[in-house]
Amino acid sequence: MTRRTKIRAAVLWLLVWHAAILLAGFIAPYPYDEQHRDYPLAPPSTLRISGTRLMVIDPAGALHPVDFFTRGRLFGVEQRGVIFLWGSDGLGRDIFSRVLYGGQISLLTGMAATVLALGLGLLFGIGSGYFGGWPDHLIMRLGELALAVPWFYLLLAARAFLPLHIGPPDALLLLVGIIGAVGWVRPARLVRGVALSAREQPFLLAARGFGASHAYLIRRHLLPLTRPVLLTQATVLIPQFILAEVGLSFLGLGIGQPVPSWGNMLAEARQYHVMVAHPWLLAPGLAAIPVLLGYLILADALLEKNN
Repeated sequence: MTRRTKIRAAVLWLLVWHAAILLAGFIAPYPYDEQHRDYPLAPPSTLRISGTRLMVIDPAGALHPVDFFTRGRLFGVEQRGVIFLWGSDGLGRDIFSRVLYGGQISLLTGMAATVLALGLGLLFGIGSGYFGGWPDHLIMRLGELALAVPWFYLLLAARAFLPLHIGPPDALLLLVGIIGAVGWVRPARLVRGVALSAREQPFLLAARGFGASHAYLIRRHLLPLTRPVLLTQATVLIPQFILAEVGLSFLGLGIGQPVPSWGNMLAEARQYHVMVAHPWLLAPGLAAIPVLLGYLILADALLEKNN
């Protein structure tokens, strides 16, 4: 497989998964908080073809036809029946629906934190590499300090100053702010290298000799040179930050219930006997694998291009 084909395949793969997660309100058969208390921890539903109709066997053993494009959703069953493609959790909530809705939180956290990290990395990297001197020394020392303080302990410290119970928007902002603020160091170092190399190039020296301002030189000459670095770093950081959100929410430091994220959904299977008896509770972790794999394949292809 050629590099270009690999990039196209990875992009297409990611578009499919992101579209499915973005359209969770249409694809998922239930809202993320709808409970079916009669069917807690129900196994995945069994589907079968009867004549020309797709039928589902609910946990009670009753057979119901699956209707498509019903009640504003892609598929569903009549109200006296249920369909759990990936089983249900302890409150009878459909895991398939919650995985799609939870993917919105996890992907949003990863992408927003990446934008913040790349924005800070671009600002500090250009400031360090282009101007040099004491700004370069100060920014690099700050980067070493940021690397020396693990984001997990930084989050614990920030969480200690907040109320015991915070809403999902505040928790999301906390995750994005801390993960993104700690993740700027690597992009900043790469951008700094680009700026150090470019500031002595003849085209930039000539523009400076004609009286071009620093703002013009950075906007017109330096920023275009950083695009490949930022694009490659985005494909590397997004899966890392998604995993960071999953890990923090799994530990109870991120988004809390009832709003789903892949991390807090996996927390329901943290006990070994629960995981063994109800393995479908691991579905959020399995759903994250193809998304992360797509980003890693794309990052690998882009690194091949840059090399």
